[in-house]
Amino acid sequence: MFKFQRTDITVYTLAIIILSAPIIGYAQKNSTESHRIKYSTPSSSNASTVSEPKSKKFSTLVRRLKKQGYDITPLLQDPRFKLYDGISDRFRQSAEKKSPDFKSYKKILGFEKKREQIAGFMRTHQDQLEKAEKTFGIPKYVISAIIGIESDFGQNTGNYNPFNAYVSMYAENYRKEFAFNQIKHLLIFVRKHNLDVFDLKSSYAGAMTFGQFIPYSLNKWFIGDDITDMNDNIMSVANYLSYFKKRTGSVKKAVLRYNPSHLYTKAVLELAHDAKKQVKAS
Repeated sequence: MFKFQRTDITVYTLAIIILSAPIIGYAQKNSTESHRIKYSTPSSSNASTVSEPKSKKFSTLVRRLKKQGYDITPLLQDPRFKLYDGISDRFRQSAEKKSPDFKSYKKILGFEKKREQIAGFMRTHQDQLEKAEKTFGIPKYVISAIIGIESDFGQNTGNYNPFNAYVSMYAENYRKEFAFNQIKHLLIFVRKHNLDVFDLKSSYAGAMTFGQFIPYSLNKWFIGDDITDMNDNIMSVANYLSYFKKRTGSVKKAVLRYNPSHLYTKAVLELAHDAKKQVKAS
């Protein structure tokens, strides 16, 4: 069973991880019975709702998921369900697309603050970082840099809900098939771990955890039983990078698969380089 904690955030970049082709796809789980989606009594009467007539706009989505054993009608009628209007604009205004140059990009990321914090993070998690480096062959400095850029070293994991985010993408016809596949992977994930889908927090792109994994990536690369556990996140980031390092031939190219932006890759590698200098000098 996963343990959860609520955090407020700003999430910078892993929205773009979803553009990585190998991530798009899904592994169908065969079952002779319908998947049960857990959801608890609504905690807030102020949340926006989707009435029965209005929910008909999702009839195709509901029908497609039902064919695969998922009934999301109760989720669409839950008071905690809401659409994020203009979610597609959030993708178009990402840090990578807004930045005219690397200097501007670093400013948006809050790079200098991350530079100040990374050595402390590495000291705190030294044993697990060394274990991940030894197990997966990924430098501990790169693992730390990614967690720093993605979630401020675990401080910021998202203030959106992934189910709401992906249904909003689907409703706006923004990367519709991708959104559909992620909804299904999200339902696989919450069923497997007996979770309330509305308890989950994510970026606007539906990415979760300290490493900002989309549902497909969670199901494929996350290691451990607790997405809020830093040790599990460290191993999972290393596992992801190791997978793509084997396929691309370098850590640099693996980082590019984490987020297909050269600005992002440059920022990660520079932060990792700075961390290495700080650690060796201490």
